[in-house]
Amino acid sequence: MANNTQMNENERGVFSIHGVTGMLIATVLLLSILGVLQVLSLGAQNAEATNFYKVNQDINAIKFNSSENANHYELVGK
Repeated sequence: MANNTQMNENERGVFSIHGVTGMLIATVLLLSILGVLQVLSLGAQNAEATNFYKVNQDINAIKFNSSENANHYELVGK
């Protein structure tokens, strides 16, 4: 079958993993991943929606990009 470009009737793979079946498997897989990520993001958003915080010190003491900024607020909710 080397160098044979003609495809016989029994060699066509319309419903093989490379055809319609593969496309449907990939579509279902991608939609299920999307659904799981949506559910996880809604759960995280609901958990953090009531998690309020307040600034403890002077707002001018907070630097633009610093790891010390975590010391300037306190969680109030929950």
